[in-house]
Amino acid sequence: MRLTSSVSRDPLVPKAGRDTVRRHNLSLVLRAVRDAGEITRAGVSARVGLTRAAISSLVEQLLTIGFLSESGKTFSGLAGRPGTVLKVARTGVAGIGAEINVDYVSVCVVDLAGTDRVRLVEHLDNRGAAPAQVLRRAAAIAARALISAAEQELHPVGATLALPGLVASGSVWQAPNLGWTRVAAEEPFARALAGLRPELPALPVRSENEANLAALAELWFGDLGTVRTFFYLTGESGVGGALVLEGELLRGAHGFAGEIGHVVVATDGPECRCGSRGCLEQYAGQSALLRAAHVDRASSAAGVAELERRARAGDCRTLAALNQAGLMLGRVLSGAVNLFDPAAVVLGGIYGPLAPWLIPGAALELSAHVVSGLWPQTSARLRPSSPATDAARGAAALVVQDVLSDPLSFAHRAAGG
Repeated sequence: MRLTSSVSRDPLVPKAGRDTVRRHNLSLVLRAVRDAGEITRAGVSARVGLTRAAISSLVEQLLTIGFLSESGKTFSGLAGRPGTVLKVARTGVAGIGAEINVDYVSVCVVDLAGTDRVRLVEHLDNRGAAPAQVLRRAAAIAARALISAAEQELHPVGATLALPGLVASGSVWQAPNLGWTRVAAEEPFARALAGLRPELPALPVRSENEANLAALAELWFGDLGTVRTFFYLTGESGVGGALVLEGELLRGAHGFAGEIGHVVVATDGPECRCGSRGCLEQYAGQSALLRAAHVDRASSAAGVAELERRARAGDCRTLAALNQAGLMLGRVLSGAVNLFDPAAVVLGGIYGPLAPWLIPGAALELSAHVVSGLWPQTSARLRPSSPATDAARGAAALVVQDVLSDPLSFAHRAAGG
């Protein structure tokens, strides 16, 4: 009797044809040049393991479609003639990202190298506004950013919305600090943006949690060195988190992984906007910090700057508030470290500039509660984020990653077509 397996198998992937292989190799070459910054054809060949003849053909195609540029001569130190220097083009395809948060909207355009080329920030109180109005505001700021990009001969081929809270399938399932529940985001934003530039093709729009995008920005543009597994903690009006494992974002079964701000610290603690009590956000979120330090909260951005100023001046109440927040952050982070064993924990958002006063308390808790014993109080594994790695930049760069993965799919848009 012949036995058949009841285990289902993944469908077979079609055999790669010439077109598929070439697309893959074009991506390899473009990424190699982007990662190097400046490199010769011979250098690309050494990096990707293809023959110089193959590299020359691929480079010529990328030059023709406007993704690479070359200039000058360079001596490699090897035998033979000097080669021209290749760089990713500073014009042509680009990405745009828009971060919507409780009290601001930030829009960023990046080029193929991931360089921040346009940045617009408007401080707005989005809590009292209808979601549709907030999305229209963000689209209006994005439209202005696109005009600035066009003046630099940059043509974004897609947009990403960075949103606080639970984001999936183009909607915000829950964003307690905005007061949003089951709010469609992608389609209204895309429609509003298209209406502001009717003479141009509509941009495809996607959405993602803002902490996830800030973590990706840190991965792609930060100062992590060889670290590829880390937990990213961001503080704004709320507290968010993201886990990157071996260079890949951990999204969870429904895309909701990383909501560390709503881990309960004390069951009898203050009521949280999410409906629970004693969430981390109530002890270490922006509002909690400003309240504990008796800082005026009329302007959150000014409030955080005032926190930093008072901390530098040695104000006792401010130092105590930051130390207590650090202890709470460390207590919750120790659970995440025990569960996932990251190589580093990165403090982003408002926690970056406040890190000198948050880290001692957090490090104390990590040292006390991480079972591996690999997190001493002096560990550099707990660190502030890089200054230029925020959610808006990560959102824009997510579009560019699509271009790098399959340049041919975007060839027709290199000149804004």
